[in-house]
Amino acid sequence: MNCLKILISAYACRPGMGSEPGVGWNTVRELVKHHKVWVLTREDNRPTIEAELTKNPIPGLEFVYCDLPLSGLWKQGLQTVHLHYYLWQVRAYFTARQLHSELSFDLVHHITYVRYSSPSFLSLLPIPLIWGPVGGGESAPKAFWQDFSLRGKVYEIVRRLAHSIGERDPFARMTARRSILVRATTEDTAERLRLMGAKNIQVFSESGLSQAEISHLSQFAIPDNSTMRFISMARLLHWKGLHLGLRAFAQANLPNAEYWILGEGPERKSLESIAEQLGIVNKVKFWGRLSRDETLQKLSECHVLLHPSLHDSGGWVCLEAMAAGRPVICLDLGGPAIQVTEAAGFKIPANTPDQAVNDLAGAMARLAEDSELRVRMGQAGQRLVREGFSWEVKGECLAKLYEDMVNCSGIGQNEARNRVYE
Repeated sequence: MNCLKILISAYACRPGMGSEPGVGWNTVRELVKHHKVWVLTREDNRPTIEAELTKNPIPGLEFVYCDLPLSGLWKQGLQTVHLHYYLWQVRAYFTARQLHSELSFDLVHHITYVRYSSPSFLSLLPIPLIWGPVGGGESAPKAFWQDFSLRGKVYEIVRRLAHSIGERDPFARMTARRSILVRATTEDTAERLRLMGAKNIQVFSESGLSQAEISHLSQFAIPDNSTMRFISMARLLHWKGLHLGLRAFAQANLPNAEYWILGEGPERKSLESIAEQLGIVNKVKFWGRLSRDETLQKLSECHVLLHPSLHDSGGWVCLEAMAAGRPVICLDLGGPAIQVTEAAGFKIPANTPDQAVNDLAGAMARLAEDSELRVRMGQAGQRLVREGFSWEVKGECLAKLYEDMVNCSGIGQNEARNRVYE
C-alpha cells in the first residue's frame, strides 16, 4: 500500500467519546497506521486531544486547529452550533488551501459533522474529496406521527424543513457533485444525495467499536436468573420509539419479565404515564441517565436489546449489544437496519404503529421462550461486530479505499497536486 498524504476534516474529534467526536478520533487514529494524516478540527478540541497525545503519542498524526473569532460565543444553542459549523467550513477551506500549497495532499476526506445537507467547502480544493459518513436523510414514517406530542410533530416538521433548505443550498449540491465518493450512513440518505447530484455513493455505517471495547463486551456472561430482561438505552425523545417498546412489552405479556429503560429526556413523564396506563409499571424500570460504566453494567444484566428508533443514522447501542452477545430487536429503519442482520436479531417492518407493536411483541416472545435462539443470535452478533465494525478493520478498509480512489480518479499522485479534480 502506498503511503499517501491525507487531509481530514473533523469538526467533531475527541478521544474517549462516542457519537460523532468518537467517529472523528477513532478514524484518524486508525488511518495514521497506513498513511500520513493531517486533521483539521476546532480549537476547543485541542485540550482533550493534546492531553491524550501527551499520555499516548501517535507518531505521524498532525492536528491543525482553526476556528472563528469569538468562537465560544457561537455555540450556546443547537441552531448557533449549526451556523458555527457552516461558517467554520469556510474558515477550514482557507486553512486547507494554504496547507495544500505547502504539503500537496493526495486526497481530502470530510468525516464530521455527518449532516448530509450541510456543505464541505473542501470540495473546492484541487484534489479528490471523499464526503462522509453523512446521514440525516432518515425520517419517521408519517403513519407514526399520530403518537407524537405537538412538540414532537413540530420537531419533525422543522427537521424536514431544515434538511429541505439544506438540500437546495448550492454549496451542498456542489459538494455532492464534486465528491469522488459519498459515504451515506443509510439508504434513505443515499436517496436524498442522489437527488442532490451525487454520482458515486456507498452506504456505510458510521459506527464502530475498538478491539478493547469488543473484547470487554464479549466477556459479559448471559444472566442465569429466571427473570427475562429487555433493555433500551436511549435519550427519551419521541423519535426513539420507546412508547412502541412499552406497548409491545405489555402486549407480549411475558411472565417473569422486566423492561429496563436507561436514559433521560423530555418524554420521560409521558413514558411513565404509558407504563401506568398499560398496567406494567411494576415490570418497567426507568433508571435515568447513568455513566457509561453503569450503563454497560446494566446491559450485562439483561438478555435482549430493544431499540425501536424511528430515524437513527447510527445506532451505537446496537453494536454494543451485539458485541456483548445480546440479540437486538429494532425497526427496519435507518442505521440499525444497516448494522443488524437477520442472524443477529429481528428487524421489524415499520408500516403502522399497530403492526410494528404486534411484530415487536412477537419477537420479544420468541426470544423469551427460546434460550438457544438467544445464544445463536448473540454469537452471530459478536462475529458481525468483530469482522465488520471494529475501528481497526474500518481503518484498514478506508486506507485501502484512499489508494483506490486516488488511482481511479485518473490522476496520478504527482499530477493531483497541480490539477483541479472535476
